[in-house]
Amino acid sequence: MILAAGLTPAWQQILVFPRFTAGEVNRAAEALWCASGKVLNVGCAVLHLGAPSHTLCLIGGDTGAAIRRDFAALGVPATWVETFVPTRVCTTILDRATGQTTELVQNSGAVTNDELDRFAAAFGELAPRASLVVLSGSLPDRTPSDFFHRLLERVRAPVLLDIRGAELRECLPLKPWLVKPNRDELAATAGRALTTDGDLFAAMKELHAAGAEHVVVSDGPRTLWALGPDGIEHFTPPHVDVMNPIGCGDCLAAGLAVAHVEGRPWREGVTFGLSAAAENARHLLPGRIARPVLV
Repeated sequence: MILAAGLTPAWQQILVFPRFTAGEVNRAAEALWCASGKVLNVGCAVLHLGAPSHTLCLIGGDTGAAIRRDFAALGVPATWVETFVPTRVCTTILDRATGQTTELVQNSGAVTNDELDRFAAAFGELAPRASLVVLSGSLPDRTPSDFFHRLLERVRAPVLLDIRGAELRECLPLKPWLVKPNRDELAATAGRALTTDGDLFAAMKELHAAGAEHVVVSDGPRTLWALGPDGIEHFTPPHVDVMNPIGCGDCLAAGLAVAHVEGRPWREGVTFGLSAAAENARHLLPGRIARPVLV
C-alpha cells in the first residue's frame, strides 16, 4: 500500500460565486465542505487512482470528526491520531466571472509532544508495510523542523516528499526517492527568488546534490520541470476547463507515487501524474478523481 502521512489536514469550505468583489457583500451560489489539505488529498487520490491506500493523519475537535466521517463515506482507509487542537478550517473562493481562485488558509495550531509521539508511533507501525511513503504538508506551529527526518530515519520504502523549507532540507540527507515542491515552495527552500528558468534549474540541482534522487517542480498550468535519470526535462500539463485548481499538486504527487509502484518508466510516470492533476482541476472537490487513461 501507499502510505500518505501528514500532520496538517483541513476541513475545507468551497464557496462558488458568480462574481466575487473584495470589500463587498458577496452571496455564494454554491457552498460545499470536504476533507482536504495535502495529506488527505493525496490519500484520497491514491485510492481513486486504483492503488491500495492508507492515510495517517492528526485530527481534532468537531472538524476532525467531520473529516473522519467524510473519509469513512469515501471508503478511504485511515489511521487517525487524535489531538486536543481542533483541525483548522480553510476556505476556497471560486470567482466564476474571472476564473480566479482565492485560498484563505488557517495555520495549524501547536500540538503537544505526547500527540507528536503518538503520531510517530503510528507511523512506525504503518511505514514498514508500505510500498511507498508520501509525506506532505507543513508542520504544526512550534513542531521541531527535524520531526519529518526522525520519522523517516528507519523507512526502507521509497519516499516522496511534498514539503518545503527547513523540513525538506533536514530530510535530504536520507536520500528520498522524489521531492515535489512547486516553484514558490522551491524558492522558499532555496532561500532566494527563482526569477529565471536558469535559477530554477540551479535550485533543482542543489536538491539533487543534497540527496534527492528525483526532483519535480510544478507551476500550476505552466511548464513542469523534472530532474530524472536523463537530467532536467520539461513537461506540458494537459489543457482542461478548470473547475477548482486546489489539490492539483497533491494529485500530481499521488499520480507519481502510483506510477512508481506500478513500475512505470520515469517519463510515463510524470505524464501520469500530470494527467491526474489535470483530472483534479475538472472537479469541485479535491482528490475525488477518476483514473486517467494515457494515450
